[in-house]
Amino acid sequence: MSRREKLVTRFKGKPNDLTWDELVRLLGRLGYTEVASGKTGGSRRRFVHITAPTIALHKPHPGNIVKMYVIEYVLQVLTEEGLV
Repeated sequence: MSRREKLVTRFKGKPNDLTWDELVRLLGRLGYTEVASGKTGGSRRRFVHITAPTIALHKPHPGNIVKMYVIEYVLQVLTEEGLV
């Protein structure tokens, strides 16, 4: 099983310890690109894809663990678009 497949499998299992870096890596491997929100973007992050909808999220802080509602939202978008 490749690293991408392992990451997708882990993500689909809705882990409660998924890190921001893992989520960014997953989205990158699925064709998403992180777009800077300007100089004062703060914790807001946008991920754009050529054909799929844009995903707008807040980077977790002060910790690095992604909230469950974010995982569920991203999973829903990726599933509807047939990316996972």
